[in-house]
Amino acid sequence: MLKIYNSLTNRKETFEPIIPEQVRMYVCGMTVYDYCHIGHARVLVVFDVVYRYLEHLGYEVTYVRNITDVDDKIISRANENDEDCDHLTERFIGAMHEDADALGVLRPDREPRATETIDEMLAMIEVLEHGGYAYQADNGDVYFAVARFASYGQLSGKKIAELRAGERVEVDEGKRDPLDFVLWKSAKPDEPSWPSKYGNGRPGWHIECSAMSRNLLGNHFDIHGGGQDLQFPHHENEIAQSEACNGEKFVNYWMHNGFVRVNEEKMSKSLGNFFILRDVLESYRAEEIRYFIVSSHYRSQINYSEEQLDNAHAALQRLYAALQDTRLTEIPGDSEYQQRFEQALNDDFNTANAIAVLFDLVREINRAKNAGLELQHSLASLLRFLGGILGLLQAEPEDFLKSRAGPGGGLSDAAIDELVEARLQARANKDWANADRIRDELVDAGIVIEDGSDGTRWRRA
Repeated sequence: MLKIYNSLTNRKETFEPIIPEQVRMYVCGMTVYDYCHIGHARVLVVFDVVYRYLEHLGYEVTYVRNITDVDDKIISRANENDEDCDHLTERFIGAMHEDADALGVLRPDREPRATETIDEMLAMIEVLEHGGYAYQADNGDVYFAVARFASYGQLSGKKIAELRAGERVEVDEGKRDPLDFVLWKSAKPDEPSWPSKYGNGRPGWHIECSAMSRNLLGNHFDIHGGGQDLQFPHHENEIAQSEACNGEKFVNYWMHNGFVRVNEEKMSKSLGNFFILRDVLESYRAEEIRYFIVSSHYRSQINYSEEQLDNAHAALQRLYAALQDTRLTEIPGDSEYQQRFEQALNDDFNTANAIAVLFDLVREINRAKNAGLELQHSLASLLRFLGGILGLLQAEPEDFLKSRAGPGGGLSDAAIDELVEARLQARANKDWANADRIRDELVDAGIVIEDGSDGTRWRRA
């Protein structure tokens, strides 16, 4: 049975959906004012694997991942660029989709935008106000009154008194309590705004996700996910405003993926140590980045480096090499490998242990190949099938083993083919010195030559 580590209770719990055989899942998506970085890639890939595996288990999944397309950062970047906010967000939504598609991330079932859900946000704010959970300050902004929500801090484990002691009220901010957070921001000159009973304005960040999830998944749903950095205050605030508005539990299982670190420091724009995904894709294949992400458990902190991506490259080469010279056929039923693979993912989506099973399967495939057994084909088909649950191993083996990553990938395929052909001709002429010289040239260029009974083939090391 599937067990999920629930950030709300800080323990693994057997997964039981609210509606049998159906799963409703919401994941906080991108704020679209810049290109995706490696940290964003981790969120996209982690919850893509969750989505894939839930569907593999036979659940009917409704996966919602939102887009924040109105925000202080968006407005600031648009002003810097002398660009319309809508134009900026459309540009980066397109870029986000390109990056996600490159990583093999499946599109969510619904991808709501904040600007399309304004009416639903205002409806929630009005309910909160009527219940005494929200108030309009003298500056026109509407705030959530944290002190009114008795269980505030249930997700983060933080206590209101301790939080209040560490907070300061900004001058003229208009809050009644330093912990209160904004639900509706009054309009400022040259900023996007919408009409409301509170005056023209725009939503605060936290209310967006509460309204979008409620609109598409209902008041109470199964799984809410996002990066660990969102646990407080964003997700804490979502719980407060959603449960205060709806009068019932918001989410059953909270999932948070760990940080991506660089030199043991959290990767962030403020530290200047973040890596834009499309820049990394100039030097590494998307599947190598994906493998790097899923080779660790989603809750762990992972350290980004070129060495880690090189290791991912080598691991994928070994997996794809096992698929060479095999054909797709029926996979073995009730396989020990599939059972162990599913056991790993049933244990809080432990992709690291699932990948270890794939390498055990590779050893079995290679033994069957060496023995000339037909079994190799069904085992290889199983390897491709299980890899697909992680979003891996869907390319043609020959293509992957020969392909270059980025513009600096060395010799072109055509140049390698010419050298291999020249070596074969030298061998046919018994010109062993020239044949060895060409082989050395290929090896120096990172090309592995494999001579077999059925001819010579090559792959990139």
